[in-house]
Amino acid sequence: MADIKSDAVLDLRGVLCPINFVKTKLKLEAMDSGQVLEIVLDSGDPIQNVPKSIKEEGHRIVEVKKEEGHFRLKVQKG
Repeated sequence: MADIKSDAVLDLRGVLCPINFVKTKLKLEAMDSGQVLEIVLDSGDPIQNVPKSIKEEGHRIVEVKKEEGHFRLKVQKG
């Protein structure tokens, strides 16, 4: 799945819950169905909560990659 190209990147390191989800939701609303958004999230609450909330909104998690001190999440807009 690493070969999936991102259509946009949203760096949310340092952004607290639930603001990171609100920013993610707004970015996804501006994108077309099927496009991929790459989100950079901190460890802890952000990576635990944002993917779950994204799925509840009808979007698909296509990749979660752990990096040093944060995570890189790819989401396909539903």
